[in-house]
Parts: sequence; structure tokens; C-alpha cells
Amino acid sequence: MSRREEIIEKATAIPQMPMPVQKVLAYIGNPDADLRQLARIIEFDPGLTVNVLRMANSSFFGGAGKVTTVKEALMRLGLHRIYQLVIASGVAPFTRYEIKGYGLRPGELLEHSVAVATASETLARELDIIPPPHTFTAGLLVNIGKTVMGSFLEVDAGPILTLAHERHISFEQAEEMVLGINHAELGAVLLERWSIPCSIVNVVRYRLRPDDCPEPDVALDLVHVGDVIAKMTGIGMGIDGMQYAPSEAVFARLDVTPAQMENVMAAILEQIAEVREILMENTL
Repeated sequence: MSRREEIIEKATAIPQMPMPVQKVLAYIGNPDADLRQLARIIEFDPGLTVNVLRMANSSFFGGAGKVTTVKEALMRLGLHRIYQLVIASGVAPFTRYEIKGYGLRPGELLEHSVAVATASETLARELDIIPPPHTFTAGLLVNIGKTVMGSFLEVDAGPILTLAHERHISFEQAEEMVLGINHAELGAVLLERWSIPCSIVNVVRYRLRPDDCPEPDVALDLVHVGDVIAKMTGIGMGIDGMQYAPSEAVFARLDVTPAQMENVMAAILEQIAEVREILMENTL
């Protein structure tokens, strides 16, 4: 068995998201989903209930005035925001571990994921474009492969980083040479197993190499640049740091200016504390 096959086999043996999360996601995927029934499903889980109420009342997610029931929160947020929150609640427990191989403290990788997600949506507003509904969710999930590699599989990124420096190649290229797979692809493999929609899986798979994507994808472009901006803030940086190559084609396609990137950086530094608190507290 190759190292790649061994890593994929071990990764796919990791338990899926908690059952309450799976139930909510399955129901939201029902075309006949009813907000009242969804509210009842969520109310059976105290952690999800608290998070839904906190999100509905947060300034980042457009809260205006207090809501006190899950039903009111669902009406304010809408199904796609609830989907984002539920996925985040399912993934956040994985990020509580120390990612030793990548030099990340417990929860630090979730901070980077939150920064990517908020930067992606904030960038869309800055560029005056409407982001696809799954943009924020995809941003939250970009690091799931690194989480699995560094904590569950205990991959040591030190030799990978050394190889990247010696060969003058990107970090994910060095990962592939050492492990047979990079963390973005591993994350996509895992999310497919969890039945996450292919539009989200696609962003996670190509986030580091958007030029390899078969066709242009606005969500992918936003998350790719959002990831670059998040790294520039230094939030959730591991030992691999800036050892990745931004896509010139994506930056040209979005026509992002340095001033706009600075505006997004300033915005996410203000917003991340609130979003991080929502997602890191009371998770399953």
C-alpha cells in the first residue's frame, strides 16, 4: 500500500460529524424542508440552539434587535446561513486538537478558517459582487484536510517544509512528493465521504490551485483570495506560513486592488473575534 493510500484509508476511518449535525443537514437538504420542523430538530440539541441564537443576534450576520427563539432565528438567517452554522458546529470539534505537525495550537486552525470565510464574503462586498451561497461554508472547511493530517494522522510537516525550501516549490507540491497527497485534496476526499455538496468540495479541493479547476468558479476565486488575505493577517499561521503561490489569473479575474485587500484585512480583524466566539463556544 502506498503512503497516499494509507493516508486516505486512515482518514476515511475517522468518525463522521456528530449525529445531531447529520440530522439537521439531512433535513435542510430536503426540498420540502419546513422551518418549524427544522426549529424543532435544532431545539433538541442545546449546543446548536445556543449557536443559532448567537448567530442570529450577531452584528456580522446582520442581527438587528434580539431574537429569543430558534424559529425567529431561522426566519432571520435563512436556510443557507443555518447550513453554514451547522457544518461549522460539526467541524469545529476536530479543530480543538493541537495540530502538532503543522505548529498550530488547539483552535488556531479554526481561527484561520473563520478568517478565510469572513474574508471571502467581505471581499465579495468590497468588489460589489454577489457571492454564491456556499462561499462562507467552503471557507470554513478549507483546513479540514490539514486538521486530519496534523492531529489524527500525526503527519510531521517539518520535512515537507524543508523539501519546499530546497526545491523552491510550493508547500502543497512538497506534501504530494512526501505523502502522495496534499491536505486540500485529502480534505475534499473526506468531505465527499461526509456527503457535503460537490460545489463546496470543489472549492476545498482547488483552493490552493484554482488554475487547475476545470472551469472558473466565483466561490473558489473568492475563497482563494480570502485565504491569501487571511494569511497576510497572520491569523492561524502554521509552520507552512506563506509557502503557497497565489493565482495571478484569479487576482486578475476579480480585479482586486491593494486598497481593497487592505480594506478586507481591516474588516476581518474587527469581525473575527465575534464570529470565532460563535463557532468555538458551545460546539458539539
